[in-house]
Amino acid sequence: MYNGIVKITEVVAEGKDITTLRFALPTAAKAGQFVMVWIPGVDEIPMSLSYLNGGITVKKIGEATAALAALQVGDQIGIRGPYGNGWTLPEEGRILCVGGGVGTAPVLAAAEAINDPARVDVVLGARNAGEVIFIKRAEALAQQVQISTDDGSLGIKGTAVAVAERMMAEQKYAAVLGCGPEIMNKFLLQACLAKQVPVQLSLERIMKCGAGLCGSCVINGRRVCADGPVFTGEEISAMPEFATSKRDHAGRCLKF
Repeated sequence: MYNGIVKITEVVAEGKDITTLRFALPTAAKAGQFVMVWIPGVDEIPMSLSYLNGGITVKKIGEATAALAALQVGDQIGIRGPYGNGWTLPEEGRILCVGGGVGTAPVLAAAEAINDPARVDVVLGARNAGEVIFIKRAEALAQQVQISTDDGSLGIKGTAVAVAERMMAEQKYAAVLGCGPEIMNKFLLQACLAKQVPVQLSLERIMKCGAGLCGSCVINGRRVCADGPVFTGEEISAMPEFATSKRDHAGRCLKF
């Protein structure tokens, strides 16, 4: 566990409004874990680790993420963590990593942890070509990489889940790891349950503390920050709030 200041060592433009910030993380991390990132004078937000030795990938969607995306090499941010449980990676068998948008970051951290391209296949999904990230990195970490875009501007026209379903029909997987928009996670869960393939999904909820104290990220009694962010398909199937509602900054449960 680390709680301190780090210096940005590299800034990489990954796609439209998507930026990776690299830094040295002075503690060990498990693929799928996240850190709380403090942007001085702005806010503190949770970010999945896209690189185990220190790196986050941010999509500019609000004040805090815009401030992160504007940082330069040499700038400093606060980091505390890592928090959460991370992925449970089978020691044998092939693993399918399915990433949607910036959700690609934590699943490629899993591929990095496996460190055996012969055991890994990857699906990179996004709305359009400008939002597909980490193509070369995925190709270095996996045996097979499939790309899908909603508009067909790159790779297969369609959803990442549709591509994953075809791959599961052709190949036996010991596990599917998924992270992306909740609607993608919902249909990926359904596809894996139908094909009886073990699945783990990384969920996203508003987090204020990151340490399981504030309750802002609770979904059906489970704390996404402490009990997750990675949950098994069986665990998520027992969550009626999954893909139907989430909590706002005041802790109120709101329907999607």
